[in-house]
Amino acid sequence: MIFQKRTIREFWWAGRMGHSIYLTIFLGFINFILIVYNFLIEGNEILENFISEIWVFSVIFLALYIPVSILIGRWHTNTQIHVDMELKMYEDPILAKMVRTLLDVQTGVASEKEIIEFRDMILKIEKQDNDKL
Repeated sequence: MIFQKRTIREFWWAGRMGHSIYLTIFLGFINFILIVYNFLIEGNEILENFISEIWVFSVIFLALYIPVSILIGRWHTNTQIHVDMELKMYEDPILAKMVRTLLDVQTGVASEKEIIEFRDMILKIEKQDNDKL
């Protein structure tokens, strides 16, 4: 096998991110523009006089949509994202293990083996080559 297992997983992850973050937004825009143009503009004599071509409608749509989406995103960032992050924190198994191990070390419950495993886990996280992703 030419690629290592990790390399294949990295390509798989990169493909998923490219698809879910960028391509679906682009395809969603195209889909929405075509559907709205078809149902709202085509066949409507009044609107067809103002917006006769799909590219004109696309420019108008994007000129309105992008600022509105930025405003909604800023609102979400300022009001809601801290709640989302806090809820995700409670579900994070690595964070839970780290806090439990720290508490066990402080209270003397953790064994020497657990402390070494914890240290090794932290070192692996610190040494990750995140630039490759």
